[in-house]
Amino acid sequence: MATGVNISDAETPFLGDVVEGSVDFKGRPVTRSKSGGWRSASFIIGVEVAERFAYYGISSNLISYLTGPLGQSVATAAVNVNAWSGTASLLPLLGAFIADSYLGRYRTIIISSLLYILGLGFLTLSTVLPLNYSDCQDTATCSPPKLQIIFFFFALYLVAFGQGGHKPCVQAFGADQFDAQDPEESKAKSSFFNWWYFGMCGGLLMTLWILNYIQDNLSWGLGFGIPCIVMGLALIVFLLGSFTYRFRQSSDEKNPFLRIGNVFINAVRNWQTTASAISVEQEVQGILPHEGSEQFKFLNKALLAPDGSKENGKICSISEVEEAKAILRLIPIWITCLVYAIVFSQSSTLFTKQGATLDRSLGSNFEVPAASLQSFISLSVVVFIPIYDRILVPVARAITRKPSGITVLQRIGTGIFLSILSMVIAAIVEKKRLETAIQYGLVDMPKATIPMSICWLIPQYLLFGISDVFTMVGLQEFFYDQVPVELKSIGLSLYLSIFGIGSFLSSFLISVIENITGKDGQSSWFSDNLNRAHLDYFYWVLAVLSTMAFTAYLYFSRSYIYNKSSSL
Repeated sequence: MATGVNISDAETPFLGDVVEGSVDFKGRPVTRSKSGGWRSASFIIGVEVAERFAYYGISSNLISYLTGPLGQSVATAAVNVNAWSGTASLLPLLGAFIADSYLGRYRTIIISSLLYILGLGFLTLSTVLPLNYSDCQDTATCSPPKLQIIFFFFALYLVAFGQGGHKPCVQAFGADQFDAQDPEESKAKSSFFNWWYFGMCGGLLMTLWILNYIQDNLSWGLGFGIPCIVMGLALIVFLLGSFTYRFRQSSDEKNPFLRIGNVFINAVRNWQTTASAISVEQEVQGILPHEGSEQFKFLNKALLAPDGSKENGKICSISEVEEAKAILRLIPIWITCLVYAIVFSQSSTLFTKQGATLDRSLGSNFEVPAASLQSFISLSVVVFIPIYDRILVPVARAITRKPSGITVLQRIGTGIFLSILSMVIAAIVEKKRLETAIQYGLVDMPKATIPMSICWLIPQYLLFGISDVFTMVGLQEFFYDQVPVELKSIGLSLYLSIFGIGSFLSSFLISVIENITGKDGQSSWFSDNLNRAHLDYFYWVLAVLSTMAFTAYLYFSRSYIYNKSSSL
């Protein structure tokens, strides 16, 4: 992207319409009327719809592929799915670091998209390779050759790498199209996160209604090949919008990671500095006492050099100290949301296996794919987001006088509470399913269909979707707004990392419980024969853990100090 381009008088925009801190594709100043806003965001949301269609085309039904063609057990498949989704959610930290420090979001999106497409292509190829069961007499009970399994997982993790660069940068780049200094665009930015998630769930709905049916009934190769084509089209759409985008100008200041790191280093070096010395320095700098200055006071020691001198480059400014404090304030919120992420990971694993045992017939000739039940989560999101954005927020705004209606932390907390109710309902329904299996003598017939309608699972999915509208969207907005301006991609990757760590914790929890409950020949809670398993017990454990985490969340959210620039 070029900078320093000479602009003729005819091309010079009206100064009152210029967006400060942003330039166009050629490095020229941009005007509010001809760039950014919903014009650019529409391209980017369209790309997100396609990317989510591709990603969930893999993840939503992955457990069925692992327990089917790859012949893995339910527990092993659940652990592998959680490990992959966890990695996919943690890699955005790497992608965001590269984008914010070196390449920029635009270039990172293009490179990661190419990796994404390559991974999807390899994934498709791995499912259509001819199999060689030379050492196996009964191919119906055999797993594919190890080389093919290795190639499948290589492709799967290449998709995760592509998603790691794509996900945080696209969303941050979309939010960059709105000027936070303009009142109208600031309100639009808050709505952007709602409609972003709306588009994301729209892509997911198409996946669950179309791709899962193709994968279960037609071909896994076709089911993985379509996402590859869609991602190629998404890259073209993204490039078409290039001349409408606003690009944030890079700051001439030192790297934000170095700035924040220096604060912690200097604070440690000055660990013997007295409170009175810090107070004197704050008075000299004209720093007035405020709520934020009293929090994490040990970082105020970075305002002084270790030897008491004030040589340039050896001390940190108050703005740098405040940046470090802003990052530190995020940690308790991040930690207390991890259990929500563990709960979130069940919808694409154990919920799916639970639904596969029930009566899924619609009419006489059609059977609903078990993974398609996840569409009820997306459906409730698609229905509820317009209600939230167009009805609930304006009403709340009129009452609280806040631009977002309720604070973003109140929004997140509401969703966590709803997720607890979802787990309680899931446990009750699973207990009902087990009782039905006993009633009809199907306990030792794992492949038999339980005479219980799949509609029993709909309430837990719907409630989970409404929970997402509050917590998922709230976390996106929170971690975008509460980090320094140069670290917006990192902020969104921190939000994604909650679900990455949550997936790994889910895998760890399942493995521990599997080992404990499966001893001495007993059926574990995650037995391959779900009629002898106890998923209901696991759901109750998650409900209790969620309640404990929610209590801690309430404590930390009440004492949270928002950034001064935030209007949340």
